Amino acid sequence: MSPATRAAARAATHRATWENWARTERAHPAAFAAPRDLTELVATVRAAADRGLRLRVVGAGHSFTGVAVTDGVLVRLDHLASVERIVTTQDGGAHVTVGAGIRLRDLNAALAARGLALPNLGDIDRQTIAGAISTGTHGTGARLAGLAGQVRGLRIVTAAGEVLEASPSEHPELFEAARLGLGAVGVLAAVTIEAVPAFTLEAWEEPWALGRVLEALAGPDGLVDGNDHFEFFWFPHTQRTLTKRNNRVVGDQPRTGPGRLRRWVDDELLSNVVFEATNRLTARVPRLTPGVNAVAARTLTARRYRAPSTEVFVSPRRVRFREMEYAIPRADLPAVLAELDRWIEASGERVSFPVEVRFAAADDVWLSTAQGRQTAYVAVHQYARVPYARLFAAAEQIATAAGGRPHWGKLHTLDAAQLTASYPRLDDFRAVRAAQDPGGMFANRYLDRVLGPTHP
Repeated sequence: MSPATRAAARAATHRATWENWARTERAHPAAFAAPRDLTELVATVRAAADRGLRLRVVGAGHSFTGVAVTDGVLVRLDHLASVERIVTTQDGGAHVTVGAGIRLRDLNAALAARGLALPNLGDIDRQTIAGAISTGTHGTGARLAGLAGQVRGLRIVTAAGEVLEASPSEHPELFEAARLGLGAVGVLAAVTIEAVPAFTLEAWEEPWALGRVLEALAGPDGLVDGNDHFEFFWFPHTQRTLTKRNNRVVGDQPRTGPGRLRRWVDDELLSNVVFEATNRLTARVPRLTPGVNAVAARTLTARRYRAPSTEVFVSPRRVRFREMEYAIPRADLPAVLAELDRWIEASGERVSFPVEVRFAAADDVWLSTAQGRQTAYVAVHQYARVPYARLFAAAEQIATAAGGRPHWGKLHTLDAAQLTASYPRLDDFRAVRAAQDPGGMFANRYLDRVLGPTHP
């Protein structure tokens, strides 16, 4: 049996339903495919083209948008998940080539076993590497870019079924478009990403008043520039926050507390079990939300500990929610939060989830939300059982007035015309997309909205 025949057999037509993690998007693909290797992936793409079907790739389904939705072939890359090659660099790090379907948690473990780590991460490790870079996943750190900024090479299957290696020196424009490309210019089969020597972080989590945080943000010794990684969570209906400062430890220093029981209480019992219960309560009785938030914020206590970087970056997140995140110029953060606070209190909207604020360095990735400017990220959430449209519409209006750019994998309403004004290289991206996928094989409704149609 030929590879094309095997691939077609695995992508047997049926009407099963796919749903993303947040349950904001569903799809009824004509076929599902899980190619076992590059040969079968190429055959899957060619077979879809022969049948006139669109094709999208899905990872963990953690995007809140319809970026992965298709009525054609939905591809999972779970079998393309091995570590292919490690090339050591002069600084003791490495360029690591992995299958595009590897989950971040497995990549982190594989790197740790080799004395390596990614220099920055978000707080979720369930995504595939392809999905994470393609939608602009980032962590926090004023001197650090998001995951796409760490990419050094890509292996891409084009709409024509060709396999291309792309890097800053080989097919450079395709590389620039594909390293944060929403899967619109081809299927990522492998990713080469920069790793650094494994490191320990000292984490210091501490409740602060919101006003104190905003006053201490700026300056070389401020919270943002004075720490390797800084973020904070503001509890709406209060003026309280939880701050998180994470800094690299110099030299070989041992792990320090909290102990296993304290970590379980903080990260599982309080952050998941109790948080789920309080959100269910406030969903039923919204007027209790301000009081519940105040109690939650007052019960926070400081903790300080040292641990391997991945243990500090990543947190278990089991409470289902919906999210909108906007990247704004860093200097505009205090004004944006003040306006959001005023709207929440004046509107009567009840918000049980903290607002998350993170930071990133300016970068040169074409579609990065931090492209060309020092950036603050403001993320608003609503519990999955609570309507979110009113809050998100207000937050979007406030953020866009400050020149905000929406996270590509999180909920927003902007279209291609509006986004063109925010991204100086968006027309360059569209040119690459039109050249690589002139028939719109990788298109869907979400991409048509945010990028514009490329197909007839």
